[in-house]
Amino acid sequence: MKRLTHAIILFFTLLSTAPAQMLDMEIQRGLRRIDIPFDYVNGFIIVNITFDQAFPLRFIFDTGAEHTILSKREITDLLNVNYLRRFPIIGADLSKELYAYLVQGIEIKVGNIIAKNRSVLVLEEDYFRFEEYAGIDVQGILGSDFFRRFVVKINYSRHVISLYDPQYWEPPGKAYVRVPIEVNRNKPYISARVQFHKDTTLQLRLLIDSGASLALLLNTDSHPGLELPEQVIPSNLGAGLGGFIQGYMGRIEELGLQSFTFREVISQFQDASFFVDTTYSAGRNGIIGNDVLSRFTIIIDYNKEQAYFEPNRSYNDEFEYDRSGLFLAATGAGLNKYIVYGVIPGSPAASAGILTGDEIVKVNCWPASFFSLAGISRKFQKKPGTKVRVKVKRGNERIKASFYLRDLI
Repeated sequence: MKRLTHAIILFFTLLSTAPAQMLDMEIQRGLRRIDIPFDYVNGFIIVNITFDQAFPLRFIFDTGAEHTILSKREITDLLNVNYLRRFPIIGADLSKELYAYLVQGIEIKVGNIIAKNRSVLVLEEDYFRFEEYAGIDVQGILGSDFFRRFVVKINYSRHVISLYDPQYWEPPGKAYVRVPIEVNRNKPYISARVQFHKDTTLQLRLLIDSGASLALLLNTDSHPGLELPEQVIPSNLGAGLGGFIQGYMGRIEELGLQSFTFREVISQFQDASFFVDTTYSAGRNGIIGNDVLSRFTIIIDYNKEQAYFEPNRSYNDEFEYDRSGLFLAATGAGLNKYIVYGVIPGSPAASAGILTGDEIVKVNCWPASFFSLAGISRKFQKKPGTKVRVKVKRGNERIKASFYLRDLI
């Protein structure tokens, strides 16, 4: 599930491209590589940062975001920062009036890097609601304005991001496949083969997006040959600014990245007509997210516009998806209270009588609070034919229901 946050935020040209050695970066002398550990939670890369020497926070590491964004304005309020300018931004439903602020002079520490005098975008309200739809406690996004001057290596198996000084970095050995990319507005784009049917293969421009927990999202009106597969279901693609983004989910026959090929890839489909600023979308046809990227160790050389891919042990894993028809949001202080915010018509959950607004309190006799959002979601991704028993709370009622999982796409 992916919120198109960076695709919806418009009108920002805060920082210019800069060389590797920056006056605003304080790095231990002689250090040519900096390793940053991360947590991989529900398909998101989470790094620990220190915000303005005061607040330890957790940010999503996002190659698909141009700028660093703080979603919790109360933090900068406590710091008494000067909000320089108020920007209008477009909400997920294209109707809500939303706003963000530009602040400058912020210090951000990540690992052994201290970035001083940074410009940060602060949302007027927490429109992202990461906790609800992703079940993770994060306060913002670390965008490419922070790491674009380095060669970036993401090792999904070891949960380590390595940042290399480009002056001393050498391309990796033969285990890696070199893939040309294009960097536009500090974001990396790759050309990919997408096969819908045996007689329909397109060469598409995709954003390499480590801030996306899905496998593939395609904007259906961005190319005349882009069409929905024969079998799709309605899908909430995730939370955007101010609301959930609607679309469809289905499978494509093949996704090709240079010499790598994936079959039966679960894909999200959405109308991309919301792009008011076409220069911001950079003519892209969609995004490729962590459900594909995490099958590799990936190196991105922003300066030379090259990427390198090495398959890891997850390369041949199946693309899993929900077989119940439920959309869940995490709430409560511990993010372990699960509310149904959508049910696919005709799905097993719908046939069992589960309704939007129900709270899942038990799954297979286990209290739902024992699970994370990712953990409870996995219960609904098991093999077709698996019986699932749930208890839901609806108002003052407690209702038992059961259903058998089945393929929806």
